[in-house]
Amino acid sequence: MHLEGLHHVPHSNWAYLYNNDTFHLRVRTQKENVEQVFALTGDKYDWKNYHHEHRMQKIAADQLFDYWETAVKPENKRFSYAFRFQAGEETVWMTEAGIFTRQPEPPEGYFERPYIHEVDLFKAPEWAKSAVFYQIMPDRFANGDPGNDPVSISAWGDAPTVESFFGGDLQGIIDHLDHLAELGITAIYLTPIFEAPSNHKYNTTDYRKVDPNFGDLAVLKNLVQSAHARHIRVVLDAVFNHISAQSPQFQDVIEHGPHSPYAGWFHIHEFPVKVTHGKPNYEAFGFFAEMPKLNTANPEARKYLLDTAAYWMNEVAIDGWRLDVANEVDHTFWRNFRRLVKTINPDAFIIGEVWSDSMRWLHGDQFDSVMNYPLARRLIEYLNNGDIDAQRFGAQISNLLMRYPQQANEVLFNLLASHDTPRILTQLGGDARKLKLAAALLFTFTGTPCILYGDEIGLEGTGDPDCRKCMIWEKEFQNRELFECYRFLIRLRGTFPALQTGRFHVLKADPGERAFVYERMDEHAHFVISLNPSDQLVSLSLPLEGHFQDVTNEEPVISTGGSLQLHLDPFSYQVLIKR
Repeated sequence: MHLEGLHHVPHSNWAYLYNNDTFHLRVRTQKENVEQVFALTGDKYDWKNYHHEHRMQKIAADQLFDYWETAVKPENKRFSYAFRFQAGEETVWMTEAGIFTRQPEPPEGYFERPYIHEVDLFKAPEWAKSAVFYQIMPDRFANGDPGNDPVSISAWGDAPTVESFFGGDLQGIIDHLDHLAELGITAIYLTPIFEAPSNHKYNTTDYRKVDPNFGDLAVLKNLVQSAHARHIRVVLDAVFNHISAQSPQFQDVIEHGPHSPYAGWFHIHEFPVKVTHGKPNYEAFGFFAEMPKLNTANPEARKYLLDTAAYWMNEVAIDGWRLDVANEVDHTFWRNFRRLVKTINPDAFIIGEVWSDSMRWLHGDQFDSVMNYPLARRLIEYLNNGDIDAQRFGAQISNLLMRYPQQANEVLFNLLASHDTPRILTQLGGDARKLKLAAALLFTFTGTPCILYGDEIGLEGTGDPDCRKCMIWEKEFQNRELFECYRFLIRLRGTFPALQTGRFHVLKADPGERAFVYERMDEHAHFVISLNPSDQLVSLSLPLEGHFQDVTNEEPVISTGGSLQLHLDPFSYQVLIKR
């Protein structure tokens, strides 16, 4: 047994409270090196009468390690624990004190959960587990009120530039809510709508005012109310990392230097404020001088931003926030932000923009979710690169799932593309068959799926600004087959909770093969989902018994002799449900 592969820490994604009375324990071993793992748990004050042995399940495997998990329900809201590993004739125990060839006398030196407090439970809003989000850039979605158009706008559908305005607004979104309802959308994520000089509005000048080119407070209220009437929630984008250089606060600093009451709102290296050879002498988003970075540790700046969040939640009854450049804002600010938001609306959904491992923000004291770009990158690479076999892709997916506790995985903000990336269809070489495969995984995978406006009808585009094209509303120019594929998958996900919070398990991911098969299941439904991203017909045999139905074609598939036979066309997916 390779002892160096054994790993566990008594917190974070390795040991966490899943619900009010259930605790999850995870441990890692070297891949295919350990045959069985047991968690030994008991009460440190009375081990004799309160001890249990839990056989752990191998729930995931990546290229180097296997991951094991079990659920523990302690009788007295506290427990100590150790692990026992078996491989052939070899047995070792692991406690907090180390690794032993004989079981240490419990509970001395064992891992410990002193007491389980429900107030410490990381709990995201329940509605987010079943939500399907739709991301909208208002300027590019629909022009519902030409009366509020910018002075100079481009013709709808022209190729966008960095400076283009097209006249899209909040009324345009209201006018097309039926499109979203038909698709099956249950939540909208709007990129910034507050007053700003740009078309994207990520450089705010006034956080308390709807941008006049988008409408006003009354129109925003109408949008939220109209969406709610269709059972669609609305999440706004908060840009609290930086502000516009044209904002009154920064303009005051430019004018009055260190004597400005707003000087402490920013990270100024020296006065006067200036930009030399394109580089500002103050902190900014990236190196963009027009977006000075806010000092969220400053009491006045912090209060202004938090009061802004409270204003919009109380005034408009929005359902949550997506937080821009969230990883560059201090953790103390986000803890204050969460306390405020959850006090106003405990059901509000908080999504952070973090592009990498985000465990630091997902302990239950800051965000409910983060944008899951790592999933998108690995899925796109798998669909595009024929040299990546199913085993490697399965290992990558398993590794991602082991980053976070289960309740975090259940609401991770899964997306294929966003306004910051090329369009998903373009990333897949314009191949709609590959996009259908990507959508199949998106809507049957663990987490909260999000669609970028227009992806469902085949909108294409390279990087910014080309990915921010205008929505196409003429049906004759839409890919309606793709739309119906999205609609079918969304409806399927909404019908079966197993596709939302059911157990995920890789069924077949063989080396040298491209087809990837996994299952989602709970006590009510058992799904088997197969992806074939190759140009070859693939036949598979799975060790499953029972009667299954192909819900994609509504045809029965019968397992005989304990073996389920599948036949997958090139670049196709199949969803089976056990009957």
